[in-house]
Amino acid sequence: MRGLPTAARGYIGCAALAAALCTAPVLRLGAGAPWSSALALAVLYAMSERIRGCPLPGGRAPHGTRYAGPGWADPVLLAGVFLLPPALAALAAVPGGLLAPAAARSAAARRLWHAAEPALACCAAAEVFRALGPQALAAPRFPVLLLPAAAAAATFCAVLAALDGGVLVAAERHPPRTAWRGLLTRSLGPHLVHGLAGLMMAVLWRSAYGPPAALLVLLPMCLSAWVFDRYHRERAAHQATIRALVQAVDIKDRYTRGHSERVGRASVMIARELGMPDDRTEVLRFAGILHDVGKLGVPTRLLRKDGPLTPEERRVIELHPEYGHEIVRGIGFLGEARAAILHHHERLDGRGYPYGLRGHQIPEFARVVAVADAFDAMTSTRSYRRARPVPAAVAELRKCAGAQFDPRMVRALAAALDRYGWQPDLVTAADAEQGVAGHGSGRGNVTPDAADATAVREGADGTPEAARGGAR
Repeated sequence: MRGLPTAARGYIGCAALAAALCTAPVLRLGAGAPWSSALALAVLYAMSERIRGCPLPGGRAPHGTRYAGPGWADPVLLAGVFLLPPALAALAAVPGGLLAPAAARSAAARRLWHAAEPALACCAAAEVFRALGPQALAAPRFPVLLLPAAAAAATFCAVLAALDGGVLVAAERHPPRTAWRGLLTRSLGPHLVHGLAGLMMAVLWRSAYGPPAALLVLLPMCLSAWVFDRYHRERAAHQATIRALVQAVDIKDRYTRGHSERVGRASVMIARELGMPDDRTEVLRFAGILHDVGKLGVPTRLLRKDGPLTPEERRVIELHPEYGHEIVRGIGFLGEARAAILHHHERLDGRGYPYGLRGHQIPEFARVVAVADAFDAMTSTRSYRRARPVPAAVAELRKCAGAQFDPRMVRALAAALDRYGWQPDLVTAADAEQGVAGHGSGRGNVTPDAADATAVREGADGTPEAARGGAR
C-alpha cells in the first residue's frame, strides 16, 4: 500500500477486515453446502475479471472504480447471491478481485480493494434476498422471485456506491459533499438489469438443464457489453479529436488559453436551460469548444501582434470562421456544430460576419455560442483589463440583446447563472501557467476575440478592431 494516503490505507484495511468477517462463517458450513456451485461461479467471475475489454453499461466510473468492470461480471456475482449462502457468495467474489488487472502503482492495495468491495456487496445482497424470499429458489416462480431479486440487486448497487464514494474521499481526497454524487443513480439501472440476468442464471442453474444452460444467459450480456464498448471507444475517439484541435489552437493563440473550454461550458448551461436533449447538448458543447478552431488558418503574427490591427489584417482575422468550417467540414459527428463554428460572429441586426445573416437566419447553435463567447470574454481577466463581475457581464449582454445577441439565449444564460453560478477560474493548466501579466505585451495585444460586449457596442477599450467587430 506504499504511496497511498494513510486514510486510504486505513479505509482499504477496514474494508478487507469487514470482508473477512463476512466470509468467516464458511468455516462452519458442512459438506452439504453448495461448494461446487461456489467454485464454478468463482472461476467464472475470475475469468470475467481478467477480460476487461467491455465496460459495464451506464458508463465508466471515475478514477477506475468497480463500475468500470466488464458487462458480464456482475450477473455472475448476482447469480451467486441468489444461489449461495451469504458467506459463500462473498467468498466467491474474492478470487476474481485478487486476479483483476490493477495499475502498477499500489497494485496490491488495489487488488485487495477489488476483492473486498464485491465481497461486502454480495454478502449484503444475499442477506436481503434471503430475508425477503427465503424459500424462493427452492420452487422458482418469477413473480415471487422478482421482488427479492430486485431488492438484492439494489442493495448490491447501493453498497458498491457507498464504498466507492468512501474510497474517493480517502484515496482521491474528493470533498465529501460531492464524492457520492451520481454514483448510485448512474449505476442503479444497469445493476437492476444485471440482477434480472443473474436471476435467470440462478433459475436455470437449479433447473433440470443445469449450469451449462445458465451460461447461455451470459451471451446477450456479452453482446450488450461489446456494443457499449464500441460506443465508448467511439466517444473516446471523438474526445481525442476535439482535444487535439483545441490544443493546436491554444498553442497558436496562447493569449486566450482556456477560453474554448469555458465557452463550451457556458454553451452547455444555456442548452440545459433551454431543455435541449442530451445528444444536442453534447454537440453544442463541441461547438463551443471548437468555435475558434479557424485560428489555425490565421497567420500567427496577427494573433500575437503587438499593437492595433490594420483594416487589412482585420479582414484576414475575420476569415477565421470560414477557416474553421473548412477544417471541421469532414468531421461527421460534429453535426450542427459546424454551422455554429461558421456563424458564431453573426449578429441579429445583420452587422456580423462572415455573411451578415439576420435574426433567425443565424443557426440556433451559433446564437448560443455567440452569447457564451461574449460572456466568457467579459468575465475573463485580460492583460488590458480585469475581469468583470458576472452581474455586470449579464447586464451588458442584456443591453446588447436584440441587436447583437438573441434575447432568448441571454435569458437562458442569466437563469442558469442564477441557479448554478459561474467559476471563471476553472480553466486549463496552461491558463494557470500563463497568468494575466502579459509579460510586456501591453494593451496592443488586444485582439477581436478579447474584446467584450461593451467594446463591440461602444468601442470602450479604444481599439478600432474591437469597436467595429465582436469578440473574436
